[in-house]
Amino acid sequence: MKWADLTWEELPAVLAACGNAALLPVGATEQHGPHLGCGVDSVIAEELCAKVSDDTGVPMLPALAYGCSLGHSRRWPGTIALTPPLLIELVRQIGDWAYHSGVRRLFIVNAHVTNAAPLRCALEMLRAEHDDLMVAVINTATLSERVREFHFADAADWHANDAETSIMLAIAPEGVRPDKLAEADDPDRTCGCIFAHPVNRTSLNGVTGKPSIASRDKGEVWFDWLVEDLGALVRSGCSESPPLEHSYFQSLSHR
Repeated sequence: MKWADLTWEELPAVLAACGNAALLPVGATEQHGPHLGCGVDSVIAEELCAKVSDDTGVPMLPALAYGCSLGHSRRWPGTIALTPPLLIELVRQIGDWAYHSGVRRLFIVNAHVTNAAPLRCALEMLRAEHDDLMVAVINTATLSERVREFHFADAADWHANDAETSIMLAIAPEGVRPDKLAEADDPDRTCGCIFAHPVNRTSLNGVTGKPSIASRDKGEVWFDWLVEDLGALVRSGCSESPPLEHSYFQSLSHR
C-alpha cells in the first residue's frame, strides 16, 4: 500500500476504500550514540507505517527522512537537520498536494520528538487552508500509555535508549552495533533543569538512557504494540467526522 507504487488510475479507488486517508511517516537523520545508525527515527517511522498501511489499507506516502534535529548540535558527525520553518513548509506542501490527489484524512506519524512543534504548525496551516481536510499528528513514543511507559522507563529525556535500541534489534538489526551496547549508557542530566539544553550539554556520547539492557525479544513485543495501537487510532480516524459541520470560511454574519 505504498503511495509510490500506486498509479494515478489506482489511487482514487484505494483512497475511497479507506475514507480518503493517507499516512505520512516523518523521522530524522541524526546521531544516535556509538551503537545505533543515524537513521533510527526514519526507520522506525517507515517500518511502523508500512505495517499499519498493510493492515488497514491506508496508503503510505514516502517517508520524510530529515527532521528538526538542531538540538543534537555539531558535536558528533551524522546529524542532518532541517530548520523548523523549512519542515513546516515542506509538510504543508506535501499535505496540499495530497489533498489535491483526494486525501481528506492525513495521519502524520512522527518518530522524532522535536519534530512535534513544527508538525503541529503544519497541521494548523493545512486545516486552515482546506475546510474538509482533517489532519492528525501522532507522536509514536506517546501514542498509548503502554508505549509511553516503555519509552520513558530508563530516562525522561530519552534518546538512543533501551526502547529505540530494542526496537531496532527487532526490525533493523543492521543498524545496531552490539559490541558497543555495554558501554553506551549515559544518564539523564535534565532532571530539574528549567531550560531545554542541546544534547551536547546533556550527554557525553549522544545517548540518554540504558541501551545496555536492550534486547530483540523486548523490541519485538514493543514494536507489535506500536503497530496495534497506531492501527487502532488509524481505523478509528478513517471513520471520524467533525463534531460540527460549520465552515471554517463562513462567518455567522454571512448566514
